[in-house]
Amino acid sequence: MQITTPSEAAALSAAGRPRGRLAQFGPSGRLGLVVIAFWALAALFGPALLSRTGASGGGDVFAPIGAAHWLGTDYLGRDMLARVIEGARYTVGVAFIATLLASGIGTTLALLAAASGRWIDGALSRGLDTLTAIPSKMFALLMVAGFGSSVTMLVTTAAIIYVPGAYRIARSLAVNINAMDYVTVARTRGEGTSYVMLREILPNIVGPMLADLGLRFVYVVLLLASLSFLGLGIQPPAADWGSLVRENIGALADGGPSVIAPALAIASLTIAVNLVIDNLPGRLARERGAR
Repeated sequence: MQITTPSEAAALSAAGRPRGRLAQFGPSGRLGLVVIAFWALAALFGPALLSRTGASGGGDVFAPIGAAHWLGTDYLGRDMLARVIEGARYTVGVAFIATLLASGIGTTLALLAAASGRWIDGALSRGLDTLTAIPSKMFALLMVAGFGSSVTMLVTTAAIIYVPGAYRIARSLAVNINAMDYVTVARTRGEGTSYVMLREILPNIVGPMLADLGLRFVYVVLLLASLSFLGLGIQPPAADWGSLVRENIGALADGGPSVIAPALAIASLTIAVNLVIDNLPGRLARERGAR
C-alpha cells in the first residue's frame, strides 16, 4: 500500500480541480478579483496604452469632471485619469515587490527555524524581535532620511519592516507541522532539512501564508501611501497615489476630484484585496465545516 502524506494529497486534490477553486469564490470575492486584475493591468500596460494628451500640463487647472477629462485635472492642468493610471505603476508595483520580498524572506527563515535546531530558531526569533520593537513608521522615516527615497530604498524599507510579521505567522504554522508524524517519518528515513522544509512543511502552510501575503500587501500599500503623503515616498516627476493626494490637497474645496480620485483608488485596491482574502476557498471550506 502506498502512503500519501497530507502535502501530497493536497497537491493531488488541487491539481484535479483547478477551476473549482475559482468557482468557490463568492460574488464579493469575484468582484475583488476583478478590481485587482484591473489595477494590475493598469500598472502593467496603462501608461503605454493611455493617450498622453493632456497629461503633460498646460490645460485648465483643477478642471471639473467632463468629457475631456473624466477625472478632472490637477494643479498643473494634467489629466487626473492619466495620473492615476501612471501612479498605479508605483503603488501596485512597488508594494507587490516589497510584499513578495517580505513574505518570501520571512517564510524561508521560518521554515529554517522550524526544521533546524533550537539554537538557529532562537537566534532568528530574537533577531527579528529586535526589528519588531522599532515602530514601523519611525523606521521608515529613518531609512528614507538617511538613504533617500528612491524606489529601491522604498522597496527595501517596506520589506525589512514586514519580514518579522511574516516570520512569526509562518513559524507558528511551521512548528506545528514539524511536530506531525509524517515529518518524523521523513526524518527517520534519512531526509535532510531542505527536503523537510520544502516538501513536508511548506505545502501545508501555503494557504494561510497566501492570506497573510494579501494582508501584508495592504499594509505595504498604506505605508508607502503615507510616506508619499508626507513627501518622503515617490519623488516628482513620478508619483504614486499618495503623492497625488498630497499634490492637490490644498485645493480640496475647488478641485475635489483631483484628491478624491487617488484616494478612492487606494481604497478600492485595499478593499478588493480584503474581499479576496475573505473568500479564499480554504477559508470558506473551514467555515462550512465549523457550521
